Amino acid sequence: MDFYKYHALGNDYIVIDPNKIEIDLNIDNIKLICHRHRGVGSDGILYGPILERDRIKLRILNPDGSEAEKSGNGIRIFARYLKDAGYVKNKEFSIDTSGGKAAVEILDKKGELIKVDMGPVTYQSELIPVNGKGREVVNEDIEVNGEVFKVTCVSIGNPHCVIPLDSISKDLVVRMGPFIENHSLFPNRINLQLLKVIDRNNIQIEIWERGAGYTLASGSSSCAAASAANKLGLVDNLIKVHSPGGAIDIEIKEDGRVFMTGSVSSIAKGEFSKELREKLNKEKEL
Repeated sequence: MDFYKYHALGNDYIVIDPNKIEIDLNIDNIKLICHRHRGVGSDGILYGPILERDRIKLRILNPDGSEAEKSGNGIRIFARYLKDAGYVKNKEFSIDTSGGKAAVEILDKKGELIKVDMGPVTYQSELIPVNGKGREVVNEDIEVNGEVFKVTCVSIGNPHCVIPLDSISKDLVVRMGPFIENHSLFPNRINLQLLKVIDRNNIQIEIWERGAGYTLASGSSSCAAASAANKLGLVDNLIKVHSPGGAIDIEIKEDGRVFMTGSVSSIAKGEFSKELREKLNKEKEL
């Protein structure tokens, strides 16, 4: 097979395994494969496993052709693929991303429920990164189209901007997302989560992903929003994060490490048509 497609709460990825297919994943080819109408269609590509001795490496490619450091849903999906494809036999193993190592635990026989140690979060501006003097970016003002919002910025291997509000919606995050993602404060662009606190153990989020746009769910966004809410004293350390695609469980340890538990579903596996292959190989042949 040329590709394997999965989703985690509606956040869908295509796995392309370099050990099974040779393909040039340049920006144009990534855009074409991810295109909802002209390609297979997805929120991104998981390229791996890249096997180096005892390490399993993963590259996470956004539908605009850029590369993400980390993706919580992507890591869970990739862990499911590793199990399905027979690369791993144990329930516990690690996956290396450019945003750090993620320890994975498969909680059921089919691999439909997966727990990930996403590592510690940081609010330090230079590590997220956020421009300006070195500081924790917590409850700061940011202006969007003449309106001021309170933001808390966090990195969990990739950058996030969390804005708590009394009311959130898809329309609002779609309006704010492009502006926040490309704001001059964020030299590497940033992911946006609009956060509504339901109670001490439940929050609701709407998500705009850097390089992908509006998404139904995001593991790293769930971790970031839960961590920011905890930092602000709005929730406890066990949080269920509700997004349009479904719910995910987050646990924040005393040492700051964040654990995420959520589902993964298989959608399809298949071959690229001869016509699509010719388009993907066109630039390489030239």
